[in-house]
Amino acid sequence: MVDHGKMADSGKADAISTGAIEMAAPAITRKELIDRLGVEFPEASYAVGDYEIEELWRGGCRLRQRYDKRALRPGGTHAGATMMALGDFATYIAVLSAIGWVPLAVTTNLTINFLKKPPARDLVAEARLLKLGKQLAVGEVSIRADDDDELVAHVTSTYSIPIR
Repeated sequence: MVDHGKMADSGKADAISTGAIEMAAPAITRKELIDRLGVEFPEASYAVGDYEIEELWRGGCRLRQRYDKRALRPGGTHAGATMMALGDFATYIAVLSAIGWVPLAVTTNLTINFLKKPPARDLVAEARLLKLGKQLAVGEVSIRADDDDELVAHVTSTYSIPIR
């Protein structure tokens, strides 16, 4: 399991105590993020559609992509494009959790390694930022099938953050 402790360069953020580990409070709440996505980014419909933001902390998140047979490719497995979209969206949410609502942050690079054929069930993505600078954020995402410890894909990506 990922240690959701404060990022080294995240400043003096408030922390939420969750038992054994302390998670830094996100710069935007889960509810506010879901509301803003629904109003200002409705074409995404991520927060209320195929994706569920299960957990949010500063610099990271856990998302669930609901199983949908329409996302399968021949052979009964999740399409690569589906997993790429999940990894990209998870990084976007991780960036917003660290900087607040800055919707014009955009992907500048994304690399994905497909590691194992995922079974036909929900996918769970855990994202964390590796580096957060003034203009760029670098993150990684681990994607697993629900109730499986083995990775089905690993994503690294870079986001450009507009000057605020």
